[in-house]
Amino acid sequence: MRVFPLVTALVVTVVLYLSIMEREALLGFAGVLGDEVQEHTDTDAQEQTRVRVLAQRSVAQPVASTVVLRGRTEAQRQVEIRSETSGLVISDPLRRGASVQAGDRLCEVAPGVRKAALDEAQARLSEAEINFRAASGLSESGFSTDVRLANARAALQAAQAGVDRAVEEMARLVMHAPFDGLLETDTAELGSLLQPGALCATLIQMDPIKLVGFATEAQIDQLEQGAAAGARLASGREVMGTVSFIARSADAQTRTFRVDVTIPNPDGSIRDGQSADIIIQAQEQTGHLLPSSALTLNDAGELGLRLVDDDGLVSFAPAQILRDSADGIWLAGLPEEIGAITVGQEFTREGARVHVTWDDNAQARQ
Repeated sequence: MRVFPLVTALVVTVVLYLSIMEREALLGFAGVLGDEVQEHTDTDAQEQTRVRVLAQRSVAQPVASTVVLRGRTEAQRQVEIRSETSGLVISDPLRRGASVQAGDRLCEVAPGVRKAALDEAQARLSEAEINFRAASGLSESGFSTDVRLANARAALQAAQAGVDRAVEEMARLVMHAPFDGLLETDTAELGSLLQPGALCATLIQMDPIKLVGFATEAQIDQLEQGAAAGARLASGREVMGTVSFIARSADAQTRTFRVDVTIPNPDGSIRDGQSADIIIQAQEQTGHLLPSSALTLNDAGELGLRLVDDDGLVSFAPAQILRDSADGIWLAGLPEEIGAITVGQEFTREGARVHVTWDDNAQARQ
């Protein structure tokens, strides 16, 4: 007896039974199996379609940021010395560029009748002193009234005031330098007539000298008094100094704030009014040093980075540019530790998953 025909008949019988009597259960089993196969197929397809990107790990570091201003040099002090009285100049002129010390004579005016007026005032003072002493003696002896003594005292005081006025008028004849500096103009010429308010000379102080710049509203909060500063003059010379003044009120027209930097100028070689590019050390911040090519825009037009975690999930973080450098660009406003996509960020989006290759040598190169 052959076994094969019996086995074949048994299998056919079982298949017919399942097809007819257990048709619904059989179809359900086939559907589950098909779903599992489809799920595995979709997963494999997704794995194959993931974008491959290059990313760089970065830890925030202190950044010595700076503020760059366009400005000019300005004398520390400048004053126009003018006459307070009238008269002919009797002093020889000093020529522009001459160095003078505080108290040096610059211009002198002829005294004219002022000397005579002083002598007269001193004579009246002597007379008033004699009259006052006499009135005081008579008043103590009871031979004079208090009114006469008061009149004598008033006359003495008036005479003293007259002497003081004459002495002050004589002092106005000579004009002195109020501080050490350089003459920017010749002093008044010998024999010229000066009237009250007429110019004797212009004196400037060049050591130290100031650099004057104007900071915008966005820059002013980064500056502080006493901060180190440097500048490159139009001639190419580089100088160093410190911030000595920061304006509290903005210019009404430009909405900028004046910033003064004081620098030494012992030889006076830096002149007033030279153009200068001023660099001021700003408050220290923390940032990430990354290639400038890593920057991108999100759908809202914000500038930032596309970040990725160890699982390949992509996110977007807005970033603020601090400054450029030879090794890349410093960015602020980011988490302390990030994984930034440096290549392929334009081919992915937030919420997507990517294949990540980490650039472990990036920090060493920077």
